[in-house]
Amino acid sequence: MAKNSFHTKLAQSIPSLHYEHSSYKWWVLANIMVGTFMAVLDSTIVNVGLTKIMTAFGTDVDKIEWVLTAYLLVFAVMLPTSGWVADHFGYKKTYGFALFLFTLGSFLCSLSWNEDALIAFRLIQGSGAGFMMPVGMAIITREFPPEKRGIALGFWGIAAAASVSLGPMIGGYLIDNFNWQAIFDVNVPVGILGMIATFIIQREYKTEHTRSFDFAGFISMTVFLSFLLLGLSNGNASWNTGGWTSPFILTCFALAIIGFVVFLATDLTVEHPLIELSLLKDFNFSVTNAILFIFGIGLFGSTFLLPLYLENSLNYTALQAGLVFFPVGVIQAIMSPISGFLADKINPKIPAFIGIVLLAISLYLNNFLSLYSEQSQIMLPLYLRGLAMGMLFTPLSTIALAGIPRPKMAQASGLFNVIRQIGGSFGVAILGTMLTRRVIFHTAINGQSVDQYSPTFRSIQNGIQGFVQQSNGGSGSQLLTKSKVLIAQHLANQAFVQSVDDDFLIAAGITFLCLVPLFFLRYRKSKNREKIAAME
Repeated sequence: MAKNSFHTKLAQSIPSLHYEHSSYKWWVLANIMVGTFMAVLDSTIVNVGLTKIMTAFGTDVDKIEWVLTAYLLVFAVMLPTSGWVADHFGYKKTYGFALFLFTLGSFLCSLSWNEDALIAFRLIQGSGAGFMMPVGMAIITREFPPEKRGIALGFWGIAAAASVSLGPMIGGYLIDNFNWQAIFDVNVPVGILGMIATFIIQREYKTEHTRSFDFAGFISMTVFLSFLLLGLSNGNASWNTGGWTSPFILTCFALAIIGFVVFLATDLTVEHPLIELSLLKDFNFSVTNAILFIFGIGLFGSTFLLPLYLENSLNYTALQAGLVFFPVGVIQAIMSPISGFLADKINPKIPAFIGIVLLAISLYLNNFLSLYSEQSQIMLPLYLRGLAMGMLFTPLSTIALAGIPRPKMAQASGLFNVIRQIGGSFGVAILGTMLTRRVIFHTAINGQSVDQYSPTFRSIQNGIQGFVQQSNGGSGSQLLTKSKVLIAQHLANQAFVQSVDDDFLIAAGITFLCLVPLFFLRYRKSKNREKIAAME
């Protein structure tokens, strides 16, 4: 009672924070944006650090991609549980606990002694983010009336945009001037400030009737997603000599199928399922989720490629690689509230259509990257990407949640986000696997095309020998060996760039597929508004 009395007096003593004050919802929005910034930040800040982490732990791409996949995976697993937890314990408590869990995971990540420990601690970090995002979104949609939700979600998108923009840049600076651990330490003070702000600003909200927790659904979904992604990401791993038909991969897929069947059986029979698939009866909600799943595969799956290309192939520093992403977030931050305003005024399908087309074009342009790409060729697709992301997210959110009643908003926002994160997890696993396969392919093709006895090869080798002699000295067999090593390194680098290009082309094709379900969306603004008002 004393604690509640203290909090009530504190809120009443600050007019701008009073629950009945017109500015209260905007303070809540600002508070939620802090958590959103952190959650998205750590899905982007790590990208520029992958090269340094690989070097520090002596690992390769097929293992280090799990630093990203683990975060996205547990994010996706925890998302649907957030609705039950928030309904049962309260939205304020759940959001505060999510911030604590995320901050703790960030601190532990900085203490990692090998890649396995880092992946394990990323699971803790991702679980906090998995609670934070949907609960924050549900709080915003609860506090803002239907006619202002578009602009509120647009400003909420600014936090995500700022993370996209500042995350790689901050990460690059910290890595170049300190170490890779600093990219996790930076979250700790921000997380502490976020927890304090949550305690002071937000009021508690709990639903009148709470449902039982679907443990069987939670476990079966975890088994399904974990083993499916484990199989997809390790089909071409260097340690997996058996390939896609190895006992390990087949076992992973078998367990994934069992988990999926059990999940469906549980979800359709229990009174209170983990994920209310009945929400998918809303046509726009189900179609929008299909769009987000496809979108997640294309975008998130390709996000980790560009920093690897810049740092490994063009020898960018981590800071230089991070700076190229700065305009993306700035443009997205500008466009998010604009697209939110447009979504409140016109058919949201229009800005969503423009966003999908621009994103697909930006990924397609990345297909032409080479060892000699100039900065303009690198930046133009990123400008388009920032514009596309700013145009896309808010309209899709508006369409998806337009027909969802307020009591089911947490479940809906949880499912809405889990689909996108699952798509992202699939994207990282699939495109990471494709990258490994294409590197093997292009390395073999490039090696076969080199004729060591041709006049051209001998001329190039002699030129490199002269360069090596002038640079490092040596003679005879030493010069011959060094020249062959340099040629092999160049061929390997070329094979890597060609593989990155292939991945971007695949991502562009996947993104274009989002247009198919978009055309089937039905949206009538006036009727939807009346429906929402009646439900509330």
